[in-house]
Amino acid sequence: MGKKSAAGLLTSVDSIFTTQEERDNAQRSYVIDLPAAQISDFPDHPFKVRMDEEMEHMVESVRERGVLSPALVRPMPDGSYQMVSGHRRKRAAELAELTTVPCIVRELTDDEAIIIMVDSNLQREKVLPSEKALAYKMKLDAMKRQGQRRDLTSSPVGTKLGTRSNQELADQSPDSKTQIHRYICLTNLVPELLDMVDNSVLKEKGRLQMALRPAVELSYLPENQQTALLEIMESEDCTPSHAQAIKIRDFSEKGKLNPEVILSIMQEEKPNQVEQFKMPRNRIDKFFPAGTPAQKIEDTIVKALEMYRRRERGRER
Repeated sequence: MGKKSAAGLLTSVDSIFTTQEERDNAQRSYVIDLPAAQISDFPDHPFKVRMDEEMEHMVESVRERGVLSPALVRPMPDGSYQMVSGHRRKRAAELAELTTVPCIVRELTDDEAIIIMVDSNLQREKVLPSEKALAYKMKLDAMKRQGQRRDLTSSPVGTKLGTRSNQELADQSPDSKTQIHRYICLTNLVPELLDMVDNSVLKEKGRLQMALRPAVELSYLPENQQTALLEIMESEDCTPSHAQAIKIRDFSEKGKLNPEVILSIMQEEKPNQVEQFKMPRNRIDKFFPAGTPAQKIEDTIVKALEMYRRRERGRER
């Protein structure tokens, strides 16, 4: 087979296994070492660059071996570059005092850049709820805008576009459609409440923590009611359970929520806050056959204590 035929075959194979968009991207991409100062952060970047233990290891690795995986940037009209994927690598290079960062430069639209930025960061091992919330919303909005542009010459799609975008987002993400909806709801929380949801993952001592499900319920409250709730949470040093959050939302939707109602609900005893009494099992094993269920042991002890109290009261009389 001649060189011309072989080249034609390779071109044909390439066209089969790649899309036109991928071939276009390959032609408009190139790798270059760029000074970190020439690379601006992605606007409203939802993923935090935390100075944690993982970052310390990355800095040490970059110091020893350099940045092994190039970051992805896009050129801007003023001659600078904007980071799309690689904010942590850029920061690690700065801390390791490297003069440049290896980068893939690619022409991208705003919506293309958003989708790539979100997808590349969602693969990280630890992603905070607030990061997922903002990232999923950014990507969903970008997908809807892309869908609208694709359908400008076709019939109106109305709500079908939103439904399709929601399902496409779930298909491309590590979370289910329902879970993604919950995360996006968090974007309606005031920052202080959203921080509490992150704290439930970070487990930092001395900071209020709130689970995802109650936080989703509270996201339906207007901002002034969220602020009132926040003040009571801080004064009472507690966060609502899922059941309490549902009750707070219900009062809000009925127009009956005020600080007094919030305080009353927050002061209700939660099942997991009931004080527990524990006793070493070996102290009572001799009174029960092996394999006796814990609930039966508890009921028997309570009955024995009731009999003891009645006997003592009889003696007193």
